[in-house]
Amino acid sequence: MLRYLGSWKNLAGCVGGLVGLALHLFGVAGSYWLFVVAGLYGFGALIAPPAKVTLVTDPDQEAAFLRTELFSLLTKVRGFGGRVPADVLPKLERIAEVLNGMLAQPRRLRSDPDALHAVTRLVGTDLPLSVQTYLNLPWWYAAARGADGQLTRQLDLLLADAERTASAFHEADAQRQSDHTRYLEERD
Repeated sequence: MLRYLGSWKNLAGCVGGLVGLALHLFGVAGSYWLFVVAGLYGFGALIAPPAKVTLVTDPDQEAAFLRTELFSLLTKVRGFGGRVPADVLPKLERIAEVLNGMLAQPRRLRSDPDALHAVTRLVGTDLPLSVQTYLNLPWWYAAARGADGQLTRQLDLLLADAERTASAFHEADAQRQSDHTRYLEERD
């Protein structure tokens, strides 16, 4: 309701209603002035352009949200201390470091849909699912089934995925630096 009150449709309708009220004050609308005001309001609301639809979020906000989610996961895992294997936290921190390198450049990340999808998937689904599934197992069951090794293997795979994505993402910068070096060498 509040969104409609500030919309172009409501504003155009109000202008139409004011025209109808002016017509009444000048004696043009007669005894049907209320219908004229309502009709002109409706006409104005109908001819006004619809509100713009914005489906794309701001890249800075999206990157900040993903960064918050990533560091929230790290904080939660640190809170479990001895419940996770010793090599899990360093692997998670390395994955976070790689992903944060891309999240630090939100506009470039937005322009690379493959990298954005990979980062969003890693932060929003893959990392939390791996760690959460492990932590939901009772410690004695995880020890008996070798779940520690499975979690470590999953994190290795996720790290490789993050590094592949980051390598492709940063390749353009490396190429630009190489091109600039070649330009400087040829200029002399």
